[in-house]
Amino acid sequence: MAPSVPQPVTIAVTEAVSVSALWQCGTRSKAALVLAHGAGAGMHHPSLAGVANELEGLGIATLRYQFPYMERHQKRPDPPALCHAAVRAAVAAARRLSPSLPLFAGGKSFGGRMTSQAQAASPLAEVRGIVFLGFPLHPPKQPSEDRARHLAAIKIPLLFLQGTRDTFAALPLLQPMVARLGEHATLALFQDADHSFHVPARTGRTDAQLQTDVLSTLSSWVDGMLRRGS
Repeated sequence: MAPSVPQPVTIAVTEAVSVSALWQCGTRSKAALVLAHGAGAGMHHPSLAGVANELEGLGIATLRYQFPYMERHQKRPDPPALCHAAVRAAVAAARRLSPSLPLFAGGKSFGGRMTSQAQAASPLAEVRGIVFLGFPLHPPKQPSEDRARHLAAIKIPLLFLQGTRDTFAALPLLQPMVARLGEHATLALFQDADHSFHVPARTGRTDAQLQTDVLSTLSSWVDGMLRRGS
């Protein structure tokens, strides 16, 4: 079945700032995911659109949204406080759009990190878990766990979907960091994938095949959360 046509939505972040969003919900949705983009590409990027389309087929509705700097067509991300406000506004918009669906939040790289920072500062209303499509633990070749410090304050389930070749998350740091978070944190590794979930041709796999594996893992994790009533 072909994916549905996303519905344009306008989200008020502050009295002076609004951003655009796209709501994509199939007829058999089991949950909704508030999906933030990465630092360098907005909600219209083909990769994020592909994620939304495939998730719809797996029964997960999505609300893709812009951070204010991306809405202004600028490259430099907004201050964290404004990004966090955008996350909260998007979560509230998703709840209004479909109040009966269990709600999750997260995103690609920067977007996932802004979501978890917002959650750590003050829990996002009715969000049952956070999904990271490549958590950016540190800049390439600058190993550090500083960006993960806030995660210890989060008490809802966390899903880390990570490539083993991700230069933004060295495995010797990432794996023990997730383990220290306890049972509510899950790490799913994808062999040979980089931060953008690209796999080399030598693996014999395509990026599309990898994406299917990644999103199937996400869907299965959501199913587990729904069974547990988390």
